[in-house]
Amino acid sequence: MTTIPPRADRLPARLRSPGRWAVLPAAVVAGAALGGGYGALKTPEYAATSYVIVVPGEKSDPAAALGFAQAYGRVATDIAVTGDAQVWAGVTTAALRESVQAETSPDAPMISITARAAKPAKAVSIADGVARALILNSSHVAGSTGVKVVQFSRATKPADPVSPSAPLSALVGACAGGLLGGLALLVRPKRAAGRAEGRHSRPAGAPGTTGAAVPAPAAHRPETEAV
Repeated sequence: MTTIPPRADRLPARLRSPGRWAVLPAAVVAGAALGGGYGALKTPEYAATSYVIVVPGEKSDPAAALGFAQAYGRVATDIAVTGDAQVWAGVTTAALRESVQAETSPDAPMISITARAAKPAKAVSIADGVARALILNSSHVAGSTGVKVVQFSRATKPADPVSPSAPLSALVGACAGGLLGGLALLVRPKRAAGRAEGRHSRPAGAPGTTGAAVPAPAAHRPETEAV
């Protein structure tokens, strides 16, 4: 009579081991704790954006304004430093270069100047200071370039920070911990299986094996012919 083994006996060994699967929830909890702690301890950042637009002169080509807008966008931080924008904003030169990002549009001669700071008012002053530096610099060289930069929209005081909150950081950390824990579960059984396969593939009688040694063949002796 054929008996069916219990379901637990038919499962693979790595699925019957509860301790191995404890790595996954532990990794998720650890990642959530680290991410939430980082989000709670990190200083929040606020972003403010000021917009300027490049306009052509009376005798210049209107298409040139788009090209000069691209050029001004690439050197916005350099012009801001030489134009004393860091003095108007009350920050150092290094802080101004790190906190300001200028972006241009491919089809409009407009430049957006975004500044990040720990306080909303500071972000507004940095963004407007860089815009002011661009406007003054363009007015000094308007005779040679044929274009000038004018203020399109001043920066507004941000109400909410742009840096991730503690719950969002905890969620990201939990996802990262779960991913690392899953990878650990996938890699560990393969290594264990590889070691087991290596032990079974050793020849009998080799050093480190428990199999019985194969005896050497007996020497053949010729029979003595009877007289």
